[in-house]
Amino acid sequence: MSWEQTYEQWKSSQHLDETLKGQLTELAEDPGMLEDAFYMPLEFGTAGMRGILGPGINRMNIYTIRQATEGLARFMDTQDPATKARGVAIAYDSRHFSPEFAMEAARTLAQHDIPAYVFESLRPTPELSFAVRYLKTFTGIMITASHNPAAYNGYKVYGEDGGQMPPADADALTAFVREIDNPLDIQVLSEEEAKTSDLIHIIGAEIDEAYLEEIKSVTIDHALIASTGKDLKLVYTPLHGTGRMLGERALKQAGFEQFVIEPSQAVPDPDFSTVKSPNPEEHSAFEYAIALGEKEGADLLIATDPDADRLGAAVRMPNGKYQVLTGNQLGALMIRYILEAHKNAGTLPENAAVLKSIVSSELPTAIAQSYDVDMFNVLTGFKFIAEKIQQYEEDHSHTFMFGFEESYGYLVKPFVRDKDAIQALVLLAEVAAFYKQSGKTLYDGLQDIFEEYGYYAEKTISVTMSGMEGATKIAALMKTFREKAPSVFAGTAVVQTEDFKLLTRVGLDGHLQKMTTPPSDVLKYTLEDESWIAVRPSGTEPKIKFYIGVKGESAADAEQKIADLQAAIEEITGE
Repeated sequence: MSWEQTYEQWKSSQHLDETLKGQLTELAEDPGMLEDAFYMPLEFGTAGMRGILGPGINRMNIYTIRQATEGLARFMDTQDPATKARGVAIAYDSRHFSPEFAMEAARTLAQHDIPAYVFESLRPTPELSFAVRYLKTFTGIMITASHNPAAYNGYKVYGEDGGQMPPADADALTAFVREIDNPLDIQVLSEEEAKTSDLIHIIGAEIDEAYLEEIKSVTIDHALIASTGKDLKLVYTPLHGTGRMLGERALKQAGFEQFVIEPSQAVPDPDFSTVKSPNPEEHSAFEYAIALGEKEGADLLIATDPDADRLGAAVRMPNGKYQVLTGNQLGALMIRYILEAHKNAGTLPENAAVLKSIVSSELPTAIAQSYDVDMFNVLTGFKFIAEKIQQYEEDHSHTFMFGFEESYGYLVKPFVRDKDAIQALVLLAEVAAFYKQSGKTLYDGLQDIFEEYGYYAEKTISVTMSGMEGATKIAALMKTFREKAPSVFAGTAVVQTEDFKLLTRVGLDGHLQKMTTPPSDVLKYTLEDESWIAVRPSGTEPKIKFYIGVKGESAADAEQKIADLQAAIEEITGE
């Protein structure tokens, strides 16, 4: 069907939700936005589906939620009865319509006699991952748009290991979803039936307590926290999201006493009214935390995104001001501390392994190698880190120590199989206490790492290209980079080109090697001076992303290399 026919289908429906019906009438006055709402359905990407709230198949609403869940239910219908009966855990964050979407999913599953375990109120994404494992459900659903602006919501599906659904299962689920011609016709349990259904279970405190019990294992040096950590001055902001309840309890449980929560951002707010974007990657997200930190004389400022799977931090510099660190820098600080603390305690396994994404910094690789610890690179998407953890548990080849992505996602202990900002909150506070014990800040600690391993720097450039026209531009750019691969960036020769979609690696001599990773639409270029550039379309947003990584002889040298490579990329893209 054309998008116009799909629009007419919605417009003429006798059962369309009244709120959406009104929004559809308003949308008809903007032909461009109307087309964007109906020209294609939302798709599952590296982290589920995510979109703007409103009417249409390319929007998040009760009907796209029903369609996704109906596809999941049909996928579960192909399983044996015992597997299907394990059911689905469902959690949601502080966004508009998140509670309603969670219950719509439960009502859709109930129509297929599939049990749903729905949290009583908002919870972090990592707790949903934990709940899948704790309750031994077959899958999990998280209603969240992570760090996106307030106009968005989303839907992530988790496998039975607690990790985001891997590609093979996600593809099977997507096939079932696409079989559904009209999401408006999907049958769900009525609201009255849902209130008395023995298929919909409300969960909460038991899972919280079990999760917090596991969080205790994140702390490595209890004596350090008892002596220094209790005096660490920390400001924490959950950015109007889900992080406060478990984050506050986790910090107290670990022994941190001198922390304060930014009050105006402590209350869940779907409009995220104090920030332009509730994203700890954005420096502006720290405005309120910095003001409070200066007042309190805080050693460290920490922010978590709305569903508390990502964590950002700002550290106090020698001049008393605060500097927001990158995800790569935070990853390096945590990895160095974990390996050093375990080495000193005699608890570093011989087969220890650290995991990171292919677009993350090489500084953690250098750190891991200095401890004779293996570093493994995986595709972007924390599901691939979860898969490696599962492999290690099955074949005992390695012991997982830490996993991270440059986009502020970290995992310390594998009782969760996704990014976990609550774990990272507790660990980073411990790392800060470690440096405080020596009269240093985390900023000082990072400078020590640079002096020992080299001045690594990275930058991510996200170019937004919305709508049908944007999707076409992104596809054309990827085609250009793939078919006319640059041989030089900023005067430095490309010595290796990796195509993760075609699974090929080509060196200067033209020799082609086959790669063994799952296919993914990513290109990566390694340069003669060990710098690298990667390009990939976002899996959940209308963006194309460019990643730059360099190693310099000094901080200034590294920043100049970044600037030169960024200029080269802008010349190629015209952006």
